[in-house]
Amino acid sequence: MAVMNVNPTRMELTTLKKKLVTARRGHKLLKDKRDELMRQFLLLVKENKALRKTVEEKMKRANAFMALASGEMSDSEINVALMLSGQKVGVELKKKNVMSVSVPEYTFNRRLGEDDGGFSYGFAFTSGDLDEAIRIYTSLSEDLLRLAEVEKTCQLLAREIEGTRRRVNALEHVLITDYEDTIKYISVKLEENDRSNITRLMKVKDMMLEKAHNYN
Repeated sequence: MAVMNVNPTRMELTTLKKKLVTARRGHKLLKDKRDELMRQFLLLVKENKALRKTVEEKMKRANAFMALASGEMSDSEINVALMLSGQKVGVELKKKNVMSVSVPEYTFNRRLGEDDGGFSYGFAFTSGDLDEAIRIYTSLSEDLLRLAEVEKTCQLLAREIEGTRRRVNALEHVLITDYEDTIKYISVKLEENDRSNITRLMKVKDMMLEKAHNYN
């Protein structure tokens, strides 16, 4: 039993009861927040797993096509073909709110060349395997950006879940328990004081009756 260091008065009892109601309401809100954060977190973990699998599969395919292209073209030919980019890319960073947690939101902006379809070389002296590798690597960009966004969001949500869990436990096992124990202690003290006052008044009444009627 953890009793707070307070005066056992009716005013203090009323104040503690109000604080207990507020603490219980806050506890419920934090539990609801924790549960919703957990739901969002599990959804993102599932998406993260699927995205990682997709990225790994695409990377394997792209590397396989690049290996085939390396067998058909010399290193110097591949270096010349990839020397210049046929695309202009950019990343736009925004913030969004998920249960009071500010998480990143990335937008991938790509602008292809006017005549080359995004390729930095002509198709006359290059391998079709190189073309396919470039296509897959290009499609990987958005997947990798989304994967980075999801993983960062998972990290932030996990940190917030842990903090919320600690606050829920502190309210449930410390603050609310202390309020309840202290309210019980003050109530018992006030009842004892009431009984003592009643006993004292009865004794005073008996003394006054004895004095008024000369009771022995």
